[in-house]
Amino acid sequence: MIPRFGLPPGRRAYRLRPGAYALLIRDGAALLTFQQAPEPEFQLPGGGIDPGESPLAALHREVREETGWSIGNPRRFGSYRRFCYLPDYGFWAEKLCTVWLARPVTRRGAPAEPGHEAHWVPLPQVARLLPDPGSRAFVRAALRRL
Repeated sequence: MIPRFGLPPGRRAYRLRPGAYALLIRDGAALLTFQQAPEPEFQLPGGGIDPGESPLAALHREVREETGWSIGNPRRFGSYRRFCYLPDYGFWAEKLCTVWLARPVTRRGAPAEPGHEAHWVPLPQVARLLPDPGSRAFVRAALRRL
């Protein structure tokens, strides 16, 4: 069973939105993205998997767009679900979030995604900066294994 984080679904229609997200660790820090809008917040780099796109291709694309970095050696860590409103898209979604552990390899440039910044955060601070309870739980679980 895939764990659910956050509020239970309400009585509305939800659109399934699979996504790929990365915990990127190097030299005692994690590479996070800071997104300015709709709410300023830190996030694991990643996002939705486009129709016809593989989860790994989406992971590489999203990390590059949101951080400017390329990644290597991605390993699937687990998945969780959450139900939320996606203001950028204007619909309620059942997000099926797959978290991958990967190594940031090379900085290719600035983030291409408008309103995003890449930040290196010391590992002990990462979980408390993430507003999404699923991301927090997976970060804590991954760091316990290091």
